[in-house]
Amino acid sequence: MRDSAQYLDIDDWSSDAMGEIDHRLVKAPYVRLSAFKKGIRSDAVYVFDLRVTQPGQNFMTTELIHSMEHFLLYGFREHLPHSFVSVAPMGCQTGFYLVTLNESGKETICNAYKNALEYILRASSVPYANPRDCGQSVHHSLAQCQNIAWYLLDNQAGWLDVFEQAA
Repeated sequence: MRDSAQYLDIDDWSSDAMGEIDHRLVKAPYVRLSAFKKGIRSDAVYVFDLRVTQPGQNFMTTELIHSMEHFLLYGFREHLPHSFVSVAPMGCQTGFYLVTLNESGKETICNAYKNALEYILRASSVPYANPRDCGQSVHHSLAQCQNIAWYLLDNQAGWLDVFEQAA
């Protein structure tokens, strides 16, 4: 994916943070463009790393990650209606992958994420947490989501700082 870095100047993403990175050097929470692929008809698919907890140190509970997945699905459908493709939890339970079509703008992605998190703070229930829409509808925690949303919003100023700064 590093050969894709030539396109990053357009959207102002750091090429140093793209592709495979050393998880021991990152500082969560952060938002980074991790990969993208240009299609033969000029479309582009972008994959973002929405890191929530520090890799190798902390991870989200299954109830939290499941509930956050529901909230992010709802939020990105709402705030990226023409470009949202998917959001999925990382197997390590430290964050999410966001996939978009033809949308890579830092401001657009970060604002959509912020709006989704702010919605969590106002919510009285987890979206899609019912037997019709969810295969494990009782396995959710609104309180855990609201706590992590506060944490992420409190740390929003550092979302684009992927790596720990040297002292």
